Amino acid sequence: MTKLNATITAVGGYVPEFVLTNKILESMVETNDQWIVSRTGIKERRILKGNELGSSFLAINAAKDLIAKKNIDPTTIDLVIVATATPDMQAASTASYTATQIGAINAFSFDMDAACSSFLFGMSVAARYIESGAYKKVLLIGADKNSSMIDYTDRATCIIFGDGAGAVLFEPNKEGLGMQDEILKTDGKGRDFLKVKSGGSCRPTDEEAIKNGDQFIRQDGKTVFKNAVFNMADVSTKILKRNNLNKEDIQWLAAHQANQRIIDATANRLELSKSQVMVNIEKYGNTTSATIPLLLYDYESKLKKGDKIVFAAFGGGFSWGSIYFKWSYNNN
Repeated sequence: MTKLNATITAVGGYVPEFVLTNKILESMVETNDQWIVSRTGIKERRILKGNELGSSFLAINAAKDLIAKKNIDPTTIDLVIVATATPDMQAASTASYTATQIGAINAFSFDMDAACSSFLFGMSVAARYIESGAYKKVLLIGADKNSSMIDYTDRATCIIFGDGAGAVLFEPNKEGLGMQDEILKTDGKGRDFLKVKSGGSCRPTDEEAIKNGDQFIRQDGKTVFKNAVFNMADVSTKILKRNNLNKEDIQWLAAHQANQRIIDATANRLELSKSQVMVNIEKYGNTTSATIPLLLYDYESKLKKGDKIVFAAFGGGFSWGSIYFKWSYNNN
């Protein structure tokens, strides 16, 4: 019997219109363009403006872009997964609302949150549903309105994050393409180094929390950076070794876009050239769950059938991992 693989057959994306440049940030906090670029690689990021527009707005638009590009009937979608660290609201699923709004009326849906690793972990989950043979079309969307949890007086975080969404469609493949291998990890000891303290069940948002700014994301930058550099490179190296791959075998590294120095460190550990590394952090900043699908969105025209891709991510929790993937189509 031919092995059933799960592969990506379509890509969509969406970023808001408003561009928050480094120049604008210079008027908001004590910083400058040179300082930001040298430490992060970021030149600008997109911010979602408008009352009561959340991550679902981003997800819906990314999904609609995918559906329109590939002329897909949304009623044929079996499952919608929204990977997000910034859901529209507690209790109510962002994915269920997204599915309804795009016309995926026959799909079931749910949210996934593993911080910046959400989309990577979502790839694993989407693949398992396809590989079971019970589902034919799984729509995985990475969407985050990070601006909803940013303190724009905090230089350590406001320069990093942006808003955006990317979507991919997983379908069955019998040519040996798509998902090949994965190494996924978590370590709860990292919980206190990158977090939003209030808003969850441990610390509901109240007057005191707001007074203290606990509704905003805070991070110990040095600790997060150190762990991200080591762990992303470590799992990416291990997945190459486990699959008997060397640097010449890999066409692309698609790493989470958190910091240019982290991306470079991972690429250097794998001994990859710049031409093998997908990068768009300068345009969008860290869009959390959306960075990897937005890479595919921006690089889709360059991807060729059979290209070997190493995906890698690191996020709060701590969570991290790497996926080895074979691309399944030419974007003609």
